[in-house]
Amino acid sequence: MKYRFIRVKEFDAFMNMALDEVILERVIQEKALPTIRFFTWKPSSVSIGNFQGAEQEVNVDVCRKEGISIVRRITGGGSVYHDNKGEITYSVIAPEEFFSKDIVKSYEEICTWIIRGLEKLGVKAVFKPINDVHVQGRKISGSAQTRRKGVLLQHGTILYDADNERIALLLKGRTDKYNEKLTRSVKKRITCVKEHCNATKEELISALEESFSKGKEIVISDYEEEELREAQTLASEKYSKNEWNYKR
Repeated sequence: MKYRFIRVKEFDAFMNMALDEVILERVIQEKALPTIRFFTWKPSSVSIGNFQGAEQEVNVDVCRKEGISIVRRITGGGSVYHDNKGEITYSVIAPEEFFSKDIVKSYEEICTWIIRGLEKLGVKAVFKPINDVHVQGRKISGSAQTRRKGVLLQHGTILYDADNERIALLLKGRTDKYNEKLTRSVKKRITCVKEHCNATKEELISALEESFSKGKEIVISDYEEEELREAQTLASEKYSKNEWNYKR
């Protein structure tokens, strides 16, 4: 399997989601190779699943006060805080035939790449269906997926560091499920690489790059100028608009 591999770059929330959709369409049209990319978010942002309501999931007023962008994904799943310094995000965009037809198994296949990368740092992780990776019973990575015209897009986060207080502040607590105070609840459910080893963020990125590349024909590349132009237009016309982000 031949993949284009794009190393970590930093974009804002709207550009990050626009790039995912643009690359998805280009892979569908066979204008781009299947693509693996890593990225970070600047400024720190919150993303919500395609079927969620921003007002129901996110403390919108707090985000606005703190300068935190809110963006809706084209994938499902829940609300996520993307910390500029504490997180690595990945996207895998490739023909469905590269993976199992079973949704959960396809999640597991890609999440195994994350698990292998963490193992290189001495962190023992396991796949937690439907779409998470756990270390010692706590979530260190979550993913979401969509499929369009025979092409799969899966993206997700790997937590290098976790600001539990900020997560609790920005995302609304599900009090029907968690009865503890919000920050303690977040800490109980979430962990990060820094809690389990002394690896730097750069070492985590290197381990993930190696793991995601294993067993594939890799072409190290960058974004095409046309991709960036299309993504900038899509970010401006769709992902930065309230009509998209607050449509539910």
